[in-house]
Amino acid sequence: MDQQKTGPARGAAESGHPIPHPHPLDGQDHASLRYPRQRRYHLYEATALLLILSGLVHLVVFAVDGGPWNGPVSWRKPVTFGLSFGVTLLAVVRVTSYVRVGPRLRAALLGVFAADCVLEVAGITLQAWRGVPSHLDMETPFDTAVSMTLAVGGGVLVVLLAGFAVASFRHRPTGPAGMALAVRSGFAILLVALASGAAMIARGVVLTRTGHQEAAYHSTASLKPLHGVGLHAVLVLPALAWLLSRTPWSEAVRRRIVAAAVGCYAAAVAAAGVWAVLAY
Repeated sequence: MDQQKTGPARGAAESGHPIPHPHPLDGQDHASLRYPRQRRYHLYEATALLLILSGLVHLVVFAVDGGPWNGPVSWRKPVTFGLSFGVTLLAVVRVTSYVRVGPRLRAALLGVFAADCVLEVAGITLQAWRGVPSHLDMETPFDTAVSMTLAVGGGVLVVLLAGFAVASFRHRPTGPAGMALAVRSGFAILLVALASGAAMIARGVVLTRTGHQEAAYHSTASLKPLHGVGLHAVLVLPALAWLLSRTPWSEAVRRRIVAAAVGCYAAAVAAAGVWAVLAY
């Protein structure tokens, strides 16, 4: 048997040191277990930055053109959705580097997620320039097509992010102290935000289909804080864990800080949920 060992394996055996075995994650770039810098993810990050830029450009448009900030037709929507989808895409690209998912599957899922983010922002922006509502608008066949496309796209986002969330709970995420808790908590809170978004769309569609179009536009107000607060937990909490890893503090201290941050964020989400129920 010893004659069959060659190279490093034979040398390790002869020296009395244990023979190294492949790590289960060796098929995945070790750099991707931190923040990904592989070339294949640059496109996704660039897409996220372009969405953010789109939101900022429309903020300038709002400053020049004016008009209402609130309401179903306003420049607020391309601003907030561009910024929100861009930041969320960037966060998901980086945070999923800690989730134990095969590199090819992860790249494919992120590709679909990035394309869906672009589709959502493009539809919302198009309707803003046309001067019509982007969601729950079924006045014309074209508006109905846009509205339903955005709704289906939202469903795809829910499925993809739920898949990443499940993966984060099936296998402990990698990363520095506190990152596993931050990633899992971020995805769990994100699912709450996605559920509130789905509830807004479902309620609005029912009101629209029953002839209460104006009521449909205002029906989402109570759930917006819950949706907005929960949406970015997957950015804030892992970012905190990553920043803490750059400090000289011990792992125990960093874990306690992350746990405290998770508790505070959960309390904020709970408060937004209570407000949503009271204002329903």
